[in-house]
Amino acid sequence: MLRSFTTLPNPASSAFGRVHRALRPALMLFAGAFLLAACEREWSTDYDDPLTSAATGNWRVSSVQVSVPDTLSVSDANRFFVHSDIVWHGDPAGDRRAQVAAITKTAAQQAASGLHGSRPVEFDITILKFHGVTPITVARAPAAVHNMQFAVQIRDARTGAVLAGPSMIRAEMPALVNEQAYEAAQFGPTQKDRVSEHLAKTFSGWLGTGPDNRDTFVSVGQ
Repeated sequence: MLRSFTTLPNPASSAFGRVHRALRPALMLFAGAFLLAACEREWSTDYDDPLTSAATGNWRVSSVQVSVPDTLSVSDANRFFVHSDIVWHGDPAGDRRAQVAAITKTAAQQAASGLHGSRPVEFDITILKFHGVTPITVARAPAAVHNMQFAVQIRDARTGAVLAGPSMIRAEMPALVNEQAYEAAQFGPTQKDRVSEHLAKTFSGWLGTGPDNRDTFVSVGQ
């Protein structure tokens, strides 16, 4: 006995398929923005109690050493969610490890510039996370966060004795997105400028060379 079958049109070649392919990028962007918006939580800039002038009054930072462990993952992927330790798009494409190390070192040097004592000390910083925002997040997300974390300590430059730390520093801050980000890219302050300033204020707050920069805020982000 013969059976008859009805052949269904191939969705990939049908009008529906063409519409689906046309809408897929927009749907993916919407889904990514929706998921990002669902990740609203509390963020903070935080560290142990600031060092006192009694402890640091005779210090002079003779060097800043920044290490980026080989175990940290790095990604240049342009997605809403990037599960890597180092995500940075505030500089042209290049060695992201070197870029974030340079930003961190400059910020720490600026923070330590207020110490003018006679005892040379070394400021050791290990980057644990340096998670900025991706271009697609800047363009499409409702909000975003720069998420940086460090382990820090101060050592006597002559003897190597640890004078402060090891301490954990969390330096999280709202990122600019959409029109605010575009204006900042054109007229400043740029993403790199804002992150550098925040890190300098945070290190300064921990060292006691500037105002306490600890703070909390609520935002979507990763």
